[in-house]
Amino acid sequence: MSKRLSCAVLAAALGTGTALMAQASAPPAAALTVPYTQFTLTNGLHVILHQDKTVPVAAVNVWYHVGSAREKPGRTGFAHLFEHVMFEGSEHVPEGSFDTWLEAAGGNNNGSTSEDRTNYITDVPSNALELALYLESDRMGYLLPTLTQSKLDGQRDVVKNEKRQRVDNAPYGQAFIELGAMLYPPGHPYSWPTIGSMEDLSAASLADVIEFFKTYYVPNNASLVVAGDIEFESTRRLVEKWFGGIPRGADVPPMAPAPALLGEVKRKTITDRVQLPRLYIAWHTPALFEPGDAVMDYVSSLLTGGKNSRLYRRLVYEMQIAQDVTAAQQSQALVSAFLVVATARPGHTLDEIRTVIDEEIDKLAANPPDEHEMTRALNQIEASFYRRMERTGGFGGKADQLNSYYTATGMPDYFEEDLARYRAISPADVQAAVQYFLPKDRRVELGVVPE
Repeated sequence: MSKRLSCAVLAAALGTGTALMAQASAPPAAALTVPYTQFTLTNGLHVILHQDKTVPVAAVNVWYHVGSAREKPGRTGFAHLFEHVMFEGSEHVPEGSFDTWLEAAGGNNNGSTSEDRTNYITDVPSNALELALYLESDRMGYLLPTLTQSKLDGQRDVVKNEKRQRVDNAPYGQAFIELGAMLYPPGHPYSWPTIGSMEDLSAASLADVIEFFKTYYVPNNASLVVAGDIEFESTRRLVEKWFGGIPRGADVPPMAPAPALLGEVKRKTITDRVQLPRLYIAWHTPALFEPGDAVMDYVSSLLTGGKNSRLYRRLVYEMQIAQDVTAAQQSQALVSAFLVVATARPGHTLDEIRTVIDEEIDKLAANPPDEHEMTRALNQIEASFYRRMERTGGFGGKADQLNSYYTATGMPDYFEEDLARYRAISPADVQAAVQYFLPKDRRVELGVVPE
């Protein structure tokens, strides 16, 4: 749009011929790329290196290809529990030293768990890169010799308190527990929450946790990204030095769960210690990077992406029957979910809100969005995309994205292909996706109302 506008301004000032010449000579947009080199150690650890000398920092990013979806009914919460255990010391790193040594070097670290993966990030000044690699390798290869019942019990209590704080005692905290159980059949890998249940956490034995580690925390079930102010050859030697001797584990089989299907509307209302009712509506949608996944990101932007979006403008501004409204495509490896969430204003009901949501979805199904809406949605998506690329480390930074793309597609530098998915979407694609993926007769509706 900006190039066409520039040509129009030139045409007005200099004449049509000059404008056409300026348009014809405009260089094509450069392909977006993040250069990298990759290799695989003999133990199966896949390593990706990216050089960015903008600032003298380095990011060490490890993805273990295991999340809560790999757990078993009755033993949920293991992946998240183990994320906590990984910070409790290993054979050559005494308990508490992981954080102390990193902070003394000016670094920081964190970890997170989802249904599909567990990732660990360490950001350090580039002169402390070997320390970060040493610490990460020691807990990959030598954690079990120091894993005791008391360590497990301590982290089990930490996770239980986290669950009480974020779920049990948080306003609307039970909603996503209920949504998972409603969207997926019993036993489906996405039917239980990542944080697990209190009963399963209490039942987790030391032997269970050791088995989980031996199965999934092996180099051939992990990928390592080192990005930032690094040199390729010296970094490769450091990786081989610290990770090369860790034994390979047994191959982890791929997952093949039964498909999750909705053949009807599932409705439920629960009470909570809240002041205002809140409505959740959810559908099954295509998995990450499957056809239709990117289109649903467009749909979420059109519905609630900013104050001029369809649902926000209608519910919050014009009718003033909702405090807030959000929509999101929650992309996952096995199957995704599209979610609309709206909180009612005092004196208004969830039925009123549901009616307006259905009206706006029906409008998108009946008529494709106009070019102005499409441009605004694409601008929002591109802006979010480039904001993530500004950072090398941290959650969502380039190191994390390289690992994410490798895990999902086998191609670490999938940045241009990812963005191209969105640039290729037409208004007709959006209309067709709404018609197909957001039917009113096959979805989940959950209401949370004050006690």
